Amino acid sequence: MLDRRTFVLSAAAAGFAACSRVRADDAGTTMDDRIFEVTHTDAEWRRLLTRGQYFVLRREDTELAFTSVLLEEKRSGVYSCAGCGLAVFASSAKFDSGTGWPSFAAPLDHAVLTKRDASFGMVRTSVICRRCGGHLGHLFDDGPAPTGMRYCINGVAMNFAPSP
Repeated sequence: MLDRRTFVLSAAAAGFAACSRVRADDAGTTMDDRIFEVTHTDAEWRRLLTRGQYFVLRREDTELAFTSVLLEEKRSGVYSCAGCGLAVFASSAKFDSGTGWPSFAAPLDHAVLTKRDASFGMVRTSVICRRCGGHLGHLFDDGPAPTGMRYCINGVAMNFAPSP
């Protein structure tokens, strides 16, 4: 008989595996030696960010599905990195993926980088803010035309500014 913890962990692992398809040519850039424009000590990041923002942006955590206020955001505007304010996605690229996280078909030009993520026993592609190195979410190849890509982004990692 499965206890609740085993069931939840098994369901989470199955969910991650089902969402982990990434084309080989989408493998990310190695970030090991990259120096970002915006840098802070760990203590400074903890002071500058909310608890949720810190764990997602700096520790590569994932917010719970269907909890982001940005998930239902429908207004025209720009989404920016909560760590440094860099504009990363336009509302025109947003679509409802049904996954529980804000999803975008493409980022703004020169806004994000990618890197290989081999956590949780699978290989995925992490989406990183190119200015501060903050973890925004993951990239999958099951998005809409014309890109076929889905940038699955943690809402807590972004701020939204509506167009005037």
